[in-house]
Amino acid sequence: MTEASPHPDERFSRTRTIPASASAIFAVLADPSRHRETEPGDWVRTAIDPEPLTEVGQIFGMNMHAEGTGDDYRMHSTVTVFDPDRAIAWDPGQPDESGTVVPGGWRWRYDLREVDGGTEVRLTYDWSNTTQEVRDFFGGFPVVEPEFLDDSLASLERAVGTGRPG
Repeated sequence: MTEASPHPDERFSRTRTIPASASAIFAVLADPSRHRETEPGDWVRTAIDPEPLTEVGQIFGMNMHAEGTGDDYRMHSTVTVFDPDRAIAWDPGQPDESGTVVPGGWRWRYDLREVDGGTEVRLTYDWSNTTQEVRDFFGGFPVVEPEFLDDSLASLERAVGTGRPG
């Protein structure tokens, strides 16, 4: 008997109102050199190319760390949504033998909406396009729980509130 998924749509979202403008939040999200600040653990390390994100189709690389194994690796993401001060999304992947970045089938998306007291930020983690091969490689999906998104949004709020560290 197959166990029913607690996430039948293969995605989940979390929302947080951050006391900052949409432009300030978007600036952090569009700056790969600041992505480490938006992650609550030690998974995201440094930007390979710290140039700001400016358009759909742009590829940016990040140095990453697998907390469970202690292994370091690189992830290359393709920007799939770029609507300044409103929405940004990327699909992580890996280059194939020819150097073409092939998405892994999951997406990180941030939607921003200014409200009284700041900006409502909805973070969505969508793994609906992952293949069985990718799911098996990672030991199943989702690789994070919904609470990780809550923690990530709290980290984003701290990043926006403090500006660039040091």
